[in-house]
Amino acid sequence: MDRKQVISSRLRAHIDTLSLLEQDEILKAAVATAVEKIVACFRSGGRVYFCGNGGSAADAQHLAAEFSGRFYFDRPVLPADALHCNSSYLTAVANDYGYEKVFARLISGLGRKGDILVGISTSGNSKNILQAFDVCKEQGLYSIALTGASGGKMRDAADLLINVPSNDTPRIQEAHITVGHIICELVEKDIFGEKQ
Repeated sequence: MDRKQVISSRLRAHIDTLSLLEQDEILKAAVATAVEKIVACFRSGGRVYFCGNGGSAADAQHLAAEFSGRFYFDRPVLPADALHCNSSYLTAVANDYGYEKVFARLISGLGRKGDILVGISTSGNSKNILQAFDVCKEQGLYSIALTGASGGKMRDAADLLINVPSNDTPRIQEAHITVGHIICELVEKDIFGEKQ
């Protein structure tokens, strides 16, 4: 394939993934549930935390910033954080306890009953997110998993599963940001009304 054919092929794969997502009533219902839970969390004074590894860490940071900064319009802060952003903490805990503990240890100290943890993993098998979900169960946090088609081990570990209908990592990551943006838009709208 020449470069233009590769470009067309990847764009078609992206469109096909989003089309499958749009047709999936169960998945759309899960996204709507995520919006309801996050709105309730913010309205009750809770916080939303995000975590992921690699590209999913970038997505976690991106989505946390949409809440804590702004999405479509200026409004008060919606308290959200990505758990990997303190590199000194991350490297110390990874070195002293193991990388699989980095999110669990932090959420055990920061998380409060009624808060939400959104774990992003294309495979659904990230050990550090799975351990953080265990802490959520122990401490009364609600957990949301953004994964690929199978859901991996996070399918059973999370309170809510949003599993993008793809097994191709780049397409899953693209869809995670699309779903995340939809959630941010609807949460912002529910709490603050229409775009100013």
